[in-house]
Amino acid sequence: MFTVRIQSGDFDAAAEAARLTQGRTDIGAVVTFAGLCRDDDAAGGAPLVALTLEHYPGMAEEEITRLVGEARARWPLLGATVIHRYGRIVPGDNIVLVVTASPHRGAAFAAAEFLMDWLKTRAPFWKLEEREDTNDWVAAKDSDDEAAGRWE
Repeated sequence: MFTVRIQSGDFDAAAEAARLTQGRTDIGAVVTFAGLCRDDDAAGGAPLVALTLEHYPGMAEEEITRLVGEARARWPLLGATVIHRYGRIVPGDNIVLVVTASPHRGAAFAAAEFLMDWLKTRAPFWKLEEREDTNDWVAAKDSDDEAAGRWE
């Protein structure tokens, strides 16, 4: 089962992993990554009050589905779930979930890392940081591009 969802509501990482593996005996490894909103994003700056994530509907799902397809071509995946939230998110809230399932752990770990690296650079999402004293759109980070570049 391969699932991509863009949603405003929260998700339950354990329930999503269980859904992916239910009734399966061919899966030997499941890797789950959940990205959360944190309040200390800017060193020395005011604490983060909230993030507002915007996306391009339709295009976001299409691009993430394409990335999942690329992961399937690279590794022997038996399933994957990618969920990305949009809307206003406060520190401590879930933002993104990647779950990968494979016969072996190496493939599950690599595919999860690949998907997260590319989600950070290719998925059409925009982040507005709301702080006590200012609101700013987050610029792309060179470190995210470097992480994704290792998969080329």
